[in-house]
Amino acid sequence: MTPTSQQRPIGVFDSGIGGLSVLRALQAELPHERFVYLADSGHAPYGERGDAYVAARTHAITRYLQAVHGIKALVVACNTATAAAIHEVRTQCPDLPLVGLEPAIKPAVALSQTGRIGVIGTRGTLTSGKFALLLGSLQSQAEFVVQPCDGLAYAIERSTEHAVPEAAESSEVRELCTRYITAMGAFGTTAGHIDTLVLGCTHYVFAEEELRALIGPAVRLVDTGEPVARQTRRLLQATGLLADPCEIPAACDRMQLITTGSLLPLQAAAQRWLQLPARCCSTATVPADGAGAGAGAGAMVHEANRAPAQ
Repeated sequence: MTPTSQQRPIGVFDSGIGGLSVLRALQAELPHERFVYLADSGHAPYGERGDAYVAARTHAITRYLQAVHGIKALVVACNTATAAAIHEVRTQCPDLPLVGLEPAIKPAVALSQTGRIGVIGTRGTLTSGKFALLLGSLQSQAEFVVQPCDGLAYAIERSTEHAVPEAAESSEVRELCTRYITAMGAFGTTAGHIDTLVLGCTHYVFAEEELRALIGPAVRLVDTGEPVARQTRRLLQATGLLADPCEIPAACDRMQLITTGSLLPLQAAAQRWLQLPARCCSTATVPADGAGAGAGAGAMVHEANRAPAQ
């Protein structure tokens, strides 16, 4: 039986497992919805790639999620992909409800008491024209300390390859966090100190423990998961696409997680951060050339390696 528009899933994608932090917020805000999450780990990290590369991946993944999974809306759970391509996706898919991410510096301005705000993110996000416009619009309202964190998203990705992080990967995340936070200056609630830290990459939510140890308990951490989830609800409601609140799908019917890379890291991350079993995860190949897009797009991907039922 063909699903109704309301029953179709919401597509969510990121360059890797970082977008699971957004998916977790979406799951809490929209408990009756189905989701298809794609981690493009086979082509990560996005943050250190050029805009053209990231845009090509974004378009290919959008086509795949529409053609193969029939998504009713798309959440681009990646700051870098949003900055590089969301304007093009809006133009090419005008009928697809679309939510993107940007570093949450607007909410941070409202929260900060010292007027000094730190922003950490990938180099691709923080050097983008989109971020420059956002930052420029708020320069008169606060002082921003912007720090690209090369390698941190990838280190966090590696640290999730096991349900319990291995010492080497955890140490790498701690060392990178220490390097970048130290470079930003003093954190605290006294005048002249950074009292609010914006997490400009979805991966960084999974390093909250390491970051908190460095900045102290009084500094506010601001991420985009909950605002994006609320915006997604508003958009679905406005377009009449909210799922029936009387239906709560079973876990593996509700959550389908796919990776273009190795299956094990996604399974471990799903178990660790979303308490989902391995059988919810599978792999897919999503070519960048878009071959077979449209009616025959099922030929452009091959899903395999779905974990056996447990």
